[in-house]
Amino acid sequence: MTDSPVAITMPVEDGLSIGWLTDLVVHAEQAGIDTALVGEVAGPEVFATLGAMAARTERIKLGSGIVAAYTRSPALTAMGFATLASLAPGRIIAGIGASSPIVVGRWHGGDFEQPLATVREFIGLFRSALAGEKLNHDGPRFRSKGFRIDLPAAEVPVWLGAINPRMLAVAGEIADAVFMTWCPPTEVAPKREIVDDGATQSGRNPGDVATVLSFWAYAGPDPEQALERMRRQVLAYSMVPTHQPAFVGTFENLPEVAEAWHNGDRAKALSLVPDEAVLAQCALGPDMLAERIDTYRTAGVDLPIVLLTGAHVGDDVGPQATVDALREIASP
Repeated sequence: MTDSPVAITMPVEDGLSIGWLTDLVVHAEQAGIDTALVGEVAGPEVFATLGAMAARTERIKLGSGIVAAYTRSPALTAMGFATLASLAPGRIIAGIGASSPIVVGRWHGGDFEQPLATVREFIGLFRSALAGEKLNHDGPRFRSKGFRIDLPAAEVPVWLGAINPRMLAVAGEIADAVFMTWCPPTEVAPKREIVDDGATQSGRNPGDVATVLSFWAYAGPDPEQALERMRRQVLAYSMVPTHQPAFVGTFENLPEVAEAWHNGDRAKALSLVPDEAVLAQCALGPDMLAERIDTYRTAGVDLPIVLLTGAHVGDDVGPQATVDALREIASP
């Protein structure tokens, strides 16, 4: 291993307090972690959480991983990131994505329609607002008349979450980085080719678009229980229609699992998820974690992002142990 940068995503689905998560970011900064991301699912609200972390840290970059383009307006999202940028200048990253029909439709009552066009329109308005421009826009998805942010203009890199080919191409067209997830090392290069094509066709230099990639990892004292937790995560995400294509290459019996899932037999579906499908997407233990980071870097990932997880909900030992393992891995 070298001392090349590595990032983490906080375990926001583990039922841990914001105070504890903030303490973990302070610990990660002391361990030399480059970037810490906060996802937004059904737990902590991302801007309040990142604000608490920004107030307690000095060096580590902080960002969303990700916020949905459907659940806030571009203007409100720009206000959130401009606020963070004024609190932690030069340290804020905007991870943005389409999310999923479940989050957008079922949970927030929105219409998950035309994700490619929605993301393009959202990011264009978001960037204009951050730059201090007045918004006068009447588009197919968003409308804003006369809005101008009352904060200093901020430069906040946009990382676009992308799993499927068309969104990968959009990342090449408009993003500062493509944010891959649920992507085994063997699939990085083919996906990156799509990103490069999108950049080239829009007149951009593909080298201006970085590749960042997150994967689940656990290096704590209870690997057997962590494996079962990861198995449940792989099952849940592989059953989301927008995410399912990402699992086809590493999940040989995916159709059989999906049949059990859609028939309502969740226990059978879980029992059919093989260890190989889990470990193709996740890393278990310090040695596998170190090997996976190296493999991703060799595959062309500029910034590997370790998505911290506990062995169970409420586990406050496993995530910290994984950060400690990253400190050892990154030591030259």
